[in-house]
Amino acid sequence: MVNNRSAPDATVVPILIYEDVAKAIEWLCGAFGFEERLRAAGPGGTVSHAQLKVREGAVMLGRQGGARYRPPRRDEVNQYVLVHVEDVDRHHAHAKQYGAEILEPPTEMPFGERLYTARDPAGHQWTFSQHVKDVAPEQWGATSAP
Repeated sequence: MVNNRSAPDATVVPILIYEDVAKAIEWLCGAFGFEERLRAAGPGGTVSHAQLKVREGAVMLGRQGGARYRPPRRDEVNQYVLVHVEDVDRHHAHAKQYGAEILEPPTEMPFGERLYTARDPAGHQWTFSQHVKDVAPEQWGATSAP
């Protein structure tokens, strides 16, 4: 297997579109604790691409490009990103203090996770989750794949 220092190591990497990638980097790192891995500038020096990391995960940011690539509209949800954190209540408090729009406060779910959902300034929804107990899928109505 080839190691590529220009690509995230994570197996699944969502790519989210922002009008202002530089501003998104600053906000996501400040509010949600991501770390910037790299950035690339397009013509005129405008940041057009970035990679952020969180623990063993990653997310890439891209710049809006016409009708094909655009941030979500205010009342539109076509995706959201789930990020596991060590302490969801502490993470929530920090994000809220930073100005994140909290859509759902920290809540313990029947499947053993405590989570909250926030919206960033571009309209992307983020759910942050903490494992709080081990629950068999059958206990909350799911079944394991064969």
